[in-house]
Formats: sequence, C-alpha cells, structure tokens
Amino acid sequence: MPFICLILCFFSFQPEAEGAVLKYGHSAVEVKELQQKLIVMDYLHTSATGYYGTHTQKAVRQFQTDFNLLVDGIAGPQTLQMLNDVEKIARIVHGEARGEYYEGQVAVAAVVRNRLYSDQFPSTVDGVLFQQNAFTAVQDGQYNLTPNRYAYAAVKDAWLGWDPTGGSTYYYNPRIATSEWIYTRTVEMTIGNHVFAK
Repeated sequence: MPFICLILCFFSFQPEAEGAVLKYGHSAVEVKELQQKLIVMDYLHTSATGYYGTHTQKAVRQFQTDFNLLVDGIAGPQTLQMLNDVEKIARIVHGEARGEYYEGQVAVAAVVRNRLYSDQFPSTVDGVLFQQNAFTAVQDGQYNLTPNRYAYAAVKDAWLGWDPTGGSTYYYNPRIATSEWIYTRTVEMTIGNHVFAK
C-alpha cells in the first residue's frame, strides 16, 4: 500500500499531469525544471534552486503576460503547456532558420503562429508542427537540436505580434524546395533564404 501511495504522490506533482500546479512556496524537482526552462527562455535571471520564490513568480508572470495567459504567477496546466509549446516551436525555428538573420527566425515562428490561428491547419502546436511533411526540421532530425536563445526570443516576438511575413502560412527555400505544389502559393515576400507565401 505505501508503495502505491508513493507512486501516486510522485505522479501528482508532474508538470505534465492534468491539473498540476506549481506556485509560490513550493519546493520540488519540478520547480527546478520549471526554473531551468525559464532561465533558457530568458525570463529568470537567477540559478535554478528548486524553490518557487519571488523571482520565479515574477518570471512566470512575465511569461504569462507575453503569451496571453492568465497572469497569476502560478504555473498551472495552461502555463506549463505553453512553456512546452514554446520549447517545441523554438526547436522548429532553430532547426529551420538558425542560419538566418533574426528577422528570418521570427518569420518562421510567425508562420507557426499563423497556422495555429488558421482554420486550414490543426489548432494545437503538436498538430501544426508534426503535421505530415509540414516542416523539414522534423523530417531530417534537426528538430532534435537544442535551440539557442535567439530561437526562444523569436517565438516570443512572434507571439507579441511581430509578423514579418504579412500573415504567411507557408515558407520555403527556392534553391532546395522539391515540391511543385509549394510554387502555386501566393508569394508575400522574401526574407533571407526563405520565400513566405499564403
């Protein structure tokens, strides 16, 4: 019986668990993991201690503000999900555009955001990113590279409203694109090596 309780107690504090909440005063491994994400995303500027104090609360509030979440300083299910989504989008930005100027990286993040808000694409980050043949970085494994701080910043800027693409939902590199279909899309602009289209 104690063994079962131990398992249930452990899983009840996992950030991925439905209804999970991390807040001021908590001290746990999950808090340290949250802090490490906030540090990488440039929201928290202290070390990851595992204690949810004032600095962590402030960082969570700023993240919630930037990503249009309820601003309460509590890392509940929606905030934890958005943190995971931002990391996934940053992986796409890094995999697809790490050699581009910063504007080009924001543009790739903006395309992901535009797809999320279009009724022609899935309405979840996983649905958009892992849709079949949607992103080369997923197909060739570059998605698995560790994003740098520019990739995270690009995602934030796109979510704050910067869209250098003019609302595009597609992009491609014309030097290496092999799909004839992509050339049928209406071109909006070129940023760096990528053509952005609707």
